[in-house]
Amino acid sequence: MSIIAAILLAQAGAAAIDCANAMTQTDMNICAGQDFVEADAELNAQWSITAASMRRRDADTTYSDDGRAPYFEVLLAAQRAWLTFRDAHCISEGYEARGGSMEPMLVAGCRAALTRERTQQLRDLIEP
Repeated sequence: MSIIAAILLAQAGAAAIDCANAMTQTDMNICAGQDFVEADAELNAQWSITAASMRRRDADTTYSDDGRAPYFEVLLAAQRAWLTFRDAHCISEGYEARGGSMEPMLVAGCRAALTRERTQQLRDLIEP
C-alpha cells in the first residue's frame, strides 16, 4: 500500500481523534494526514486566486517577441515542477523511517509544511 493510500485509509476513521493530544502512532499518522489535507485545500484556494491574477496580467499585456512566456504559462510550469519536487522530496524525508509505522507521518508532515510554504509564495506573487 502506498503512503498516500495509507494516510487516506487512516483518515476514514479520524473523526474521534483529538490531534492536539494524539498518543498512538496511528493517531499521529492520521493527524498528519489531516494537516496535509488542510494545507492542500489552502494551496488550491490560493492557486485559483494567483492563477486568475496571472491570467488578468496576460490579458493586460501586449507581448513583443522577447522570448518570454506569458505569466500564467510560467506559473503553471513552476507549479507542476514544484509538485513533482514536493512529493519526491517528502518521500525522501520519509525514508528516515522507511517501512516503519512513522513513515506516513513524516511524509505527510513534510508535504503539509512545503505546501504551506508554497501557498505563501503564491500569495507573495500577487500581493504588493
